[in-house]
Amino acid sequence: MSREETVPNKKTSMPILEKFRLDGKAGIVTGVSSGLGVAFAEGLAEAGADVLIAARRIQRLEETAEKIAKSTGRKIIPLKVDVTSEEDIKNMVRRADEAFGRIDVIVNNAGVPMLTPAVQVELEEWNNVINVNLTGVFLCAREAAKYMIEKGIKGSIINIASGYGELADTPPCSAYYASKAGVINLTRGLANEWGHFGIRVNSICPGWFPSEMTQPFFDNKEWIRHMSSKIALGRVGKLDDMKPLVIFMASDASEYISGHAFEMLGGPAATAETVDTGIKYLKDFLGEEYLKPFKLMP
Repeated sequence: MSREETVPNKKTSMPILEKFRLDGKAGIVTGVSSGLGVAFAEGLAEAGADVLIAARRIQRLEETAEKIAKSTGRKIIPLKVDVTSEEDIKNMVRRADEAFGRIDVIVNNAGVPMLTPAVQVELEEWNNVINVNLTGVFLCAREAAKYMIEKGIKGSIINIASGYGELADTPPCSAYYASKAGVINLTRGLANEWGHFGIRVNSICPGWFPSEMTQPFFDNKEWIRHMSSKIALGRVGKLDDMKPLVIFMASDASEYISGHAFEMLGGPAATAETVDTGIKYLKDFLGEEYLKPFKLMP
């Protein structure tokens, strides 16, 4: 092959910064009641995409949609959705198609925590965490992929896992840890299945970011100072840290990346700081009786 054949045509190749733009694209973000979901939706809209935002609390969704639309000028559609309901998810895809005429990206962010010792976990509680955090991700990804395949769209599916999908910790969250580990490997499986359609499937593994789920930790300033001293970059996450990554993953800039878990931990996963090193600051939250067997208290 000659050199001329291997060098891209400068007249037709896209300028590198343009690859990060989302103009003309449309997406869906689930779990946009607060925190990370709002940041994901804002990031997509700020990069030029129209977005359907979904969650179970419609009043908060409507307020968020109005705020994002006003600040970005993009079309933002709020929709009440339960990600454990197949009918809700199918309706979500239909509504996005009706509103935008296409779906290029979906961010599967909806999730629930559970802080209960495993021996006390009822089957109903376990099933709820798995249904929302894992099955809900699968159902949303499946319906989005079916739509993209039918329309011939080489889209991006972004599943929100967690740093706790790669490690476990002292807090009694076994169902949560299991569900997020499942999301990471589900992502790899779907990337293999749908890659030949040009559909990319990746996951994000956030560390410590402010949200409703992490509020009890973030309310403890001593614990935040301790964790910040242990994280390689010297601080916990800010919601705006998430925006560039989700834009990259949704855009043409990442067109050759699929099946990858992007860690957002402020450092390597191998040295990610666990809660238990700062457990003395959390005894009121987790309870001394639960912590006693771990011999972590001073």
